[in-house]
Amino acid sequence: MNTKSGLKLKLFADGANLAEMKAMYQNPAIAGFTTNPTLMRKAGITDYAAFAREVVAAIPDRPVSFEVFADELDEMEAQARIIAGWGTQVNVKIPVTNTQGVFTGPIIHSLSHDGIALNVTAIMTVEQVAQVAEALAPQTPSIVSVFAGRVADTGVDPIPHMKACRAALHDRPRAELLWASPRELLNIFHAEEAGCNIITATSDILAKLALVGKNLDEYSLETVQMFHRDAVASGFNISTVAGAD
Repeated sequence: MNTKSGLKLKLFADGANLAEMKAMYQNPAIAGFTTNPTLMRKAGITDYAAFAREVVAAIPDRPVSFEVFADELDEMEAQARIIAGWGTQVNVKIPVTNTQGVFTGPIIHSLSHDGIALNVTAIMTVEQVAQVAEALAPQTPSIVSVFAGRVADTGVDPIPHMKACRAALHDRPRAELLWASPRELLNIFHAEEAGCNIITATSDILAKLALVGKNLDEYSLETVQMFHRDAVASGFNISTVAGAD
């Protein structure tokens, strides 16, 4: 994958595999990186700070988001200030609520008004976006991550939903709307249609950008060839001799 295919929105790579992140960094189409504690756990990372510092060293000039994992708001804020010190390219991810559903607006306000670039995450509703916008400092760059993929999983069309989220940020011109949790390559184009500034996707989805514009007749033939090749490789056999079992 070596092209943005004419897209205007920024492509961020989502993951926690340092080797994959370094490989993605070599592609100028990748404008930034995101990760989260769940991805880190799946990758077997046990030292959060050490991993983050490796990433910051490997990716010195593009935005990288690292998330707080405390649950009390004061501890979240303390962690956020430490994470912000890991690099000027770091966006601190703050979940929109804690595990008890308490809105994190007070610490979003405090951190953003102190000039710390945030990535407010796990957002689902337009109302949450409006609340976050109210808390953000107008002059401080920020990212507002709406999990459009999970919204779509509930049967809600994410495109008008994200358009409404974009409108809710109209008074925060330095706040970028991010389409999170895409489910397929087409969501990249959905995000652009909805007016999002950024989409973050895993490497398997980003790799499919190489297919954009591919001839469908050619793709059909390749699919038939794949099925045949795999059937032969598996040794499958159906006897076509009359009377044979």
